Amino acid sequence: MRQSRVLREMLAETRLTRHGLVQPLFICDGEAVERPIESLPGQAQFSSDMIGERAKQIQAAGVPAVILFGIPDHKDPVGSSSVDPSGVVPRAVRAIREATPELIVIGDVCLCEFTDHGHCGILDGQDVDNDSTLEVLAQQAEVLANAGCDIVAPSAMADGQVQAIRERLDGTSHEKVLILSYAAKYASAFYGPFREAAGSTPAHGDRRGYQMDPRNSREALQEVALDIDEGADIVMVKPGLPYLDVITRIHDAFEVPVAAYHVSGEWAQIQAAADRGWIDADEAYLESLDSIRRAGATIIITYGAEKAVALIDKR
Repeated sequence: MRQSRVLREMLAETRLTRHGLVQPLFICDGEAVERPIESLPGQAQFSSDMIGERAKQIQAAGVPAVILFGIPDHKDPVGSSSVDPSGVVPRAVRAIREATPELIVIGDVCLCEFTDHGHCGILDGQDVDNDSTLEVLAQQAEVLANAGCDIVAPSAMADGQVQAIRERLDGTSHEKVLILSYAAKYASAFYGPFREAAGSTPAHGDRRGYQMDPRNSREALQEVALDIDEGADIVMVKPGLPYLDVITRIHDAFEVPVAAYHVSGEWAQIQAAADRGWIDADEAYLESLDSIRRAGATIIITYGAEKAVALIDKR
């Protein structure tokens, strides 16, 4: 049954399509900026005046959605630029909306990119103050919704963040804005290139106090259940490949769409190995995405979304 390509396609159990792919974008302050990211081959930081054209390229390639991460010039202990309606991300959202009205725009809701200490919330001493953080996250989500985001994606792993955001959105006439919750976000070693790209490496300590222990999977089910009860429309597992079992358990246990983030370290290691001639980058990349889809993820955030569409079309 494997002799014919047509038969192989007919009998394939998993279908990876372009419709579930999301391209991350890094937005920085400044004008006419397109700054390549060394640790993330093929990716770059863009200023908001450049992001409209980039969005057109992504849409033309057949990718239906983008997720935005801000890199502001101004950072402070409370991440104040994250709630500025004229801030780096809201400006980019408006530019993308004008250039590509049909592209789905997702706004990441977190403080790590906006704080000078690099942690995902407001600090009380050396620790994140959960309750103080909730108010800022809710305000950030409202600012992103006002700018035109279709979906907001809280990634701070703060207890109660989904409920705080849902209540704020519903109270400000944004009932139709969806919440994609980073419900099972692990304290992973695979985030290094992203942290370099976003300037979000913690100045002290680490994030193990609020991100999940990589050794736990039942905890992920608890986190997802809480977020769904609070109003999450979509739940996400991050990273993807080291946690395929978690994706499957969540997919089987809950009747909501499951997303996975094929994170920066997963993307970078494929590119690095391919540069040394050790693997075929395209085949390894497509196999990675197939495995995430096979595990049960409907949505995959991935740095090679445009490449993935091209590879899928060649099958």
